[in-house]
Amino acid sequence: MGCTPRAYGCGGVGHGRGVALISTSVATVPADLTFQPLGGEPRTAAEQLNLFQLVLVAIDPYTNQSAWVLETAGRILTEFAGADCRVAWLVTAPEEDARTFLGPWAERMMVFVDPERTVVKALDLNEIPSLIHIGHDLSVIGKADGWDPTTWRAITDNLGAMMSWTRPTYPRPGDPVAFAGSPAAG
Repeated sequence: MGCTPRAYGCGGVGHGRGVALISTSVATVPADLTFQPLGGEPRTAAEQLNLFQLVLVAIDPYTNQSAWVLETAGRILTEFAGADCRVAWLVTAPEEDARTFLGPWAERMMVFVDPERTVVKALDLNEIPSLIHIGHDLSVIGKADGWDPTTWRAITDNLGAMMSWTRPTYPRPGDPVAFAGSPAAG
């Protein structure tokens, strides 16, 4: 869960200034990394990030840890749905299992499936669930492995500042306490 701060200015309409939380393990996403949207055509990271930054919650539908945080993570992503970024689930399963696990969340926001964990490996995730914020320039602005509300909040607070957007409030009553995630390697 180690993230280190660095100053990060983001110009352009709708973008404020914030502090980026750069993961010490992966600094840039490969431009040719392929994201497979649920029911859609694959797109590279460069294509996905052409207009909007990307905020992902990586989940594994075969683990309790992802089930425990599903509603909370969905609420956090929903808070940024109207901001100048794309929010999405990254599900380490085939399409059918992703739809089954996500239920109505699969219809509410973008979903990428990663059954071979190619994206998970490229992002150098250690635990799932994870929160990842990727900038236009393919830099990993923030990454948090496992569920730790304090660590996730640092990333979403920074995202809110960068987007000039209201920051979500969590944890709320009923949200899970911090816990280590399941191994990202599967």
